[in-house]
Amino acid sequence: MQNQKHLFDIPEAVTYLNIASQSPAFKSIYEAGLEGLKQKNHPYKIKISDYFEPVIELKKLFAQLIDADDFNRIATMPSVSYGIATVTNNIVLKENDEILIIDEQFPSNVYSWQKLAKKYNAKINTISAPNYEMDRVKNWNQNILEAITENTAVIAMGNIHWSNGSLFDLKAISKKAKQHHALLIIDGSQSVGALPFSVKDIQPDALICAGYKWLFGPYGCAYGYFGEYFDNGNPIEENWSNRLHSENFTELTNYQPEYKPLANRYSVGESGNFIYVKMQIEALKQVLEWTPKSIQNYCKNISAEAVKALKALGCQIEDDNYRSHHLFGIKLPSQLDIEALKKDFFNKNIFVSFRGNYIRISCHLFNTSEDFKPLIACIASHL
Repeated sequence: MQNQKHLFDIPEAVTYLNIASQSPAFKSIYEAGLEGLKQKNHPYKIKISDYFEPVIELKKLFAQLIDADDFNRIATMPSVSYGIATVTNNIVLKENDEILIIDEQFPSNVYSWQKLAKKYNAKINTISAPNYEMDRVKNWNQNILEAITENTAVIAMGNIHWSNGSLFDLKAISKKAKQHHALLIIDGSQSVGALPFSVKDIQPDALICAGYKWLFGPYGCAYGYFGEYFDNGNPIEENWSNRLHSENFTELTNYQPEYKPLANRYSVGESGNFIYVKMQIEALKQVLEWTPKSIQNYCKNISAEAVKALKALGCQIEDDNYRSHHLFGIKLPSQLDIEALKKDFFNKNIFVSFRGNYIRISCHLFNTSEDFKPLIACIASHL
C-alpha cells in the first residue's frame, strides 16, 4: 500500500495524528457533497428513487465491509448513541441480570446501559484493566472471559479500547457469550474500516459504528448491523420510509402496518439525506478499495520506528500483539509537564488526543513515518 496523502487536503505544516477524533475528507467525498448540494438547489430534479436507491447502495457497501450477506441487516443512523438506544429499547432483563461493560468505555456506549439496568434492577459489571504493565491486555481479556457467567445477559464493548487501542479477543468473548445465552453488542467506531472485522466470524447480536472516523463519512452519520435477535423489534421512532411499499408515494396514506424486512425498521427518519448519503458512498468505496487489512499493515509499518523511539524516551506502549496499529496509546513519563506539552503541540501544529498522562495516536494512509518525527522531538524536548 502506498501513501495516499495526495487524495487529501492536509497542509505540509500540519501533523495530523487524530483521525480517531475526526477524519479528514478526501477529494471524492468533497465532490460528492457538492453534488448533494446541487440537488437541493434544484429540487424539481429529485426523483422518488433518489430517496431510496442510494441508501440501498450505501447499506450494501457497509455490509460488504463487515462481511454481512444481507444489506437488509444494516440500518443508517445519526449517531452511536441512537444505535445503542435502539438496541437497549429491544432488550428485556430480569432482576439481578448483569450487563458487562469495559472500564472507561466511551459514554455513548455506557449511558443507555445504565438506564436499562436501572429500569430492570439489573447490575452493571465493569471490567477494568489490570493494574500492572506486563501482559496487561492479555490478562484483561482473560478477566473479561472469567466475568461472563450464567448471570451475564449482555456484553457491550468495542473491538478495541477507544482511548488506547487495547485489542479485545472478540472471538473468544463471543463464544463464551453464546454458551451463556448473553447478547454481544459491539461498538465498532474505532475499528471498523481500519481493522478487519467479520460478523460471520464474531457473530455479534448488534454492531454499531460511527461513520465520521475511520469510515470518512460526515459528522452525524452512523451504521447499525442487527442480528436475528432484533428481527422483529421496535424502532425508537416511526417514519414513513421504513414501511413496506413506501416507494409508492401515491399510496402513503394507505397506512402500512408492516415494516420493511429486518433492520430497515431501525433506520433514522430522512435517512435518504442527499448530501450525507452521497458522501458516505464515496467514502466506503474508497475504504473497500484500500481494504482494512492493508490500512492496518500500513499503519504498523509507518509507526514501528516511532514506537521504538518513544519507548527509548521512557514512554510506555502496549505490546504489538495486544493493540491496534491505527490507534494506540502512549503513557508519557511522569516527570513530563502535560500542559506545557499540549501548548507546544498546538504551536507546532501537531494534532493528537490527550487522555490524562496518555496521548492517543491515530494514523492513516495520509500519514508517513516522517509525521512521527516532530512529535518525538517535541516530547524529547520536554524531558
